[in-house]
Amino acid sequence: MAAANHKDEAYLATVIPKRIQLFETIKAQQNLHRLSLLSDPIKITLPDGKVKEGKRWATSPLDVAKEISKSLAANSLISEVNGVLWDMTRPLEGDCELKLFTFENDEGRDTFWHSSAHILGQALEVEYGCKLCIGPCTTRGEGFYYDAFYGDLGLNEDHFKKIEAAATKAAGERQPFERIEVTREQALELFADNSFKANKTITVYRCGPLVDLCRGPHIPNTSVVKAFACLKASSAYWRGNKDRESLQRVYGISYPDKKRLEVISPNMYNMQLWETSGHAANYKENMFVFEIEKQEFGLKPMNCPGHCLMFQHRVRSYRELPLRLADFGVLHRNEASGALTGLTRVRRFQQGFHMSVTILWREYYARALDIIVDSDKFSSNVLQDDAHIFCRESQIKEEVRGVLEFVKYCYDIFGFTFDLKLSTRPEKYLGELATWEKAEAALTEALNEFGKPWQMNEGDGAFYGPKIDISVSDALNRKFQCATLQLDFQLPARFELYYSAEDEAKREAPVMIHRAVLGSVERMFAILLEHYKGKWPFWLSPRQAIVCPVSEKSQQYALQVRDQIHNAGYYVDADTSDRKIQKKVREAQLAQYNYILVVGEEEANTGQVSVRVRNANDHSVMGIDGLLAHFKAETDAFH
Repeated sequence: MAAANHKDEAYLATVIPKRIQLFETIKAQQNLHRLSLLSDPIKITLPDGKVKEGKRWATSPLDVAKEISKSLAANSLISEVNGVLWDMTRPLEGDCELKLFTFENDEGRDTFWHSSAHILGQALEVEYGCKLCIGPCTTRGEGFYYDAFYGDLGLNEDHFKKIEAAATKAAGERQPFERIEVTREQALELFADNSFKANKTITVYRCGPLVDLCRGPHIPNTSVVKAFACLKASSAYWRGNKDRESLQRVYGISYPDKKRLEVISPNMYNMQLWETSGHAANYKENMFVFEIEKQEFGLKPMNCPGHCLMFQHRVRSYRELPLRLADFGVLHRNEASGALTGLTRVRRFQQGFHMSVTILWREYYARALDIIVDSDKFSSNVLQDDAHIFCRESQIKEEVRGVLEFVKYCYDIFGFTFDLKLSTRPEKYLGELATWEKAEAALTEALNEFGKPWQMNEGDGAFYGPKIDISVSDALNRKFQCATLQLDFQLPARFELYYSAEDEAKREAPVMIHRAVLGSVERMFAILLEHYKGKWPFWLSPRQAIVCPVSEKSQQYALQVRDQIHNAGYYVDADTSDRKIQKKVREAQLAQYNYILVVGEEEANTGQVSVRVRNANDHSVMGIDGLLAHFKAETDAFH
């Protein structure tokens, strides 16, 4: 059996439409049959004992949820009818006991991820014309996967961007999950082109172009999936038999809320946690410590111990590694007052690209985040700044090199150069000497393969492991410490972290990589202020343009121009004050607007603007379309 290694237009034009047509024909026949049945009254008993009335073959669990409340209807993903899981949109067939489940319930989560697997399958089939096999939620209880046959195409992370885009498109189309019952003969006809689907399943579901054999049940429609990410691709055998076809498995994760793709840990922990991690003995003087009900607590100065607890909370498999966790939590460190310096060293700070950190940061950094997230080179699930990567020893070099490449990519966006230093074992350290030597050797090898010059910084490593320190240089060649990459064999040992190896009877300890790109939002913001001297480049500026009408006569046109530029996605203001035009232009220059757009009666009549560039006296006249094209070119030019 062959499969195309690119989008198979013939497959999309023939097989999928034919399958949809057969599905719709069977569905129409079954709907006609149901119309012939009497819609007898039925009683629907809820968990609290209340009884709702409905009609047989007409009332669905979703109808019942809507009758109770709009929020319940919006959040209910699946129901249980007389002990059997049931689609929310599937009509009830008689008197029943009804339960409703949301994402907070195991039944709701499993159904959500099972449905997300169908969305993933749709993306894979549409993009690559592959032969889909099976797509369940994972047995470990988080996420899902889909096996498929691709012929000679080898999937990897480079394909994830396209897969995620197709999945997001499917979610945006609000495709309903529709169910029909089929005979074995009908199933064989539906999937005549795919021998992997020849089984005894007697129900078929459709969402958009995907028609798939499936027992179900499913969520009401694809729009419930608000966040979707591919995690990794691996090889598998059909039915687990190494003598059968070689398949490829794509793992994914999804959530009904984008925020759930972050992890967020508590701001304070009992000091027992910091004793386990070693921070109580080695870092306590830098922590804010207090007592609650005769127990000692500490505000977290870093996220790593919390992430260890997340790794530890259930059995992990080698297939999950590398596991990357990113945290947007606020950190507190009890810095000496003499060490505090503006925004570069503070007692409360935040690590991460989170868009709600502060209004000030969001205004200035929103565009940089958008550019990085939209990059084809890096998947969005590894973009958050403060992260911990749990991996196998054999994966260290690849993960470290990937972090270094990501640091280079981010710093290139801002025009930074950077230096690398390998900081080795300090006098006060945890663990065995042999472990330290192994960790330092792994970082040395990764640095050499990265190909950029680096220096040795003897004795300046963290107490739990060696690290690579990265200092950036701004436009005046001033150096600032920002990014860091720390290898840690100690915390996994102290928290007794393990994962099951290929041999399920064997357990191995993961290696933990601490990774930060910005260092902190506050410090990076301060560095950018110094680097650009307050004159933000157009692509990053929160004050990209301002429209200044010459007089009240051209004010309406000025507002029209402002709206056009705003609708095109740029930051733009309008000065509608009664000041003289010379004063407006001068104020706009002092406020560092990149472009000052002057409009008078002549511009209003011709549909143009007079364009002045920041810190330049000359000006030019442009049409709105030409101006927007210029803005786009300038935004795109930096990368």
